[in-house]
Amino acid sequence: MSAPHAGWPFRFRGWRRLIEGLSAAALLTAGLNPAGLAAGGAPLAQGTNRSPVAAQWQGAAFEGDRDALAKLAAAGAKVVRVYSESHAWVLDEAQRLGLKVVMGLWVGHPRLGFRLDDPQAVGRQEQGIRQFVLRYRAHPALLAWGVGNEVELAQSDPLPAWREVDRLAGIVKALDAAHPTMMTVSDHSDEDLRLLAGCCPHVDLLGVNVYAGGLFAILPRLRAAGVTKPVVIAEFGPLGQWQAGHKPWGAPIEPTSTEKAAYFRDALAFLARQPEVKGAFPFLWGAKLEQTETWHGLLLGDGSLTAMTDALSAAWGKPTPAPAPMIRGIGIAADEFARGQEISAGVDAVSFDGSPLRTEWRVLTESVGRRPDSDHEPPLERLPVRVLHEDAASVRFVAPERPGAYRLYITLRDRNGKAATANLPFLVR
Repeated sequence: MSAPHAGWPFRFRGWRRLIEGLSAAALLTAGLNPAGLAAGGAPLAQGTNRSPVAAQWQGAAFEGDRDALAKLAAAGAKVVRVYSESHAWVLDEAQRLGLKVVMGLWVGHPRLGFRLDDPQAVGRQEQGIRQFVLRYRAHPALLAWGVGNEVELAQSDPLPAWREVDRLAGIVKALDAAHPTMMTVSDHSDEDLRLLAGCCPHVDLLGVNVYAGGLFAILPRLRAAGVTKPVVIAEFGPLGQWQAGHKPWGAPIEPTSTEKAAYFRDALAFLARQPEVKGAFPFLWGAKLEQTETWHGLLLGDGSLTAMTDALSAAWGKPTPAPAPMIRGIGIAADEFARGQEISAGVDAVSFDGSPLRTEWRVLTESVGRRPDSDHEPPLERLPVRVLHEDAASVRFVAPERPGAYRLYITLRDRNGKAATANLPFLVR
């Protein structure tokens, strides 16, 4: 379902959300870098008068293809974080694009079945990491080693996982003393952060994945827990699905792309003022299915740029003269419908120059999520529905005959191909 914009006849009352447009002047440059390294990876001269902003890394967590990596470089990023050896190709491509790489070394998760008490499994993992480090330690695009990512998830005691990461980081340092090591953990309780403070002497940088308002509190919490290592915000983003409000049947409510962009604007401006932060990586430069097709991806599946990528680019010193469409409100007639009942919904949005927008309306099944012991999320099913009317601002269609939880996905595009996204959960009884 898609239709060209035909004005803004759909009116929203009571709940209408007004989001201010992104102001390039208000977006501070937030370059992000490890201690002692300039943005390009060279050591800083003693006594340099560079500001904390200039001494920080600027970039994003990445999972995508070569085209997406080129768009990241064009947006003004200087550093890219990847998660595992499967992205080794990024090193050569980053060198061509003038990027540096925090190269991920994947460490098995106990929650996914990796046995820390299995000497053979531990030995195989160690040997693979040794071979990879020896192969790539002299690569000119290499900036740092990211040893593991949230290995401790779902463990009642995180210390065994953290100690294994530290042991591996020690091996990496022995093989390559020229590049710092980083371990990355999730946002933990203060009690767990105190355990973290003294557990990992071979780790140079502490990466933390933190979302929503937790970002603004994590630094004092780490210091209060006794953590003294330089900090990298290894992932951050707006409300995750585990934090967001929910519909009565459990469907989390996703922020619009405009709301997410406002978060990144404020978060990057805040991080730029934190001299102890050596790097920060918005999550995720690429497209990602996690709860929805759009929750965490900064790009769409076809590579389209969004208001979130505009916010990052402006913070990195490259504000765009043609920002993505802005969503001012979304609405649906009700939360629950009977089978075959008419459903109406609408969006209030505007392009940067007032030119017409095109809107695609799609109904997809609600995600069943992931099992605790798996990172696989089954693909969503698109439901064919009978459309009674559609234009760029509103849609009317017939509810599916199959009872269940669904989402109406709204994708708006401007004349330059930039996109804005939102979705509305609904239930068919």
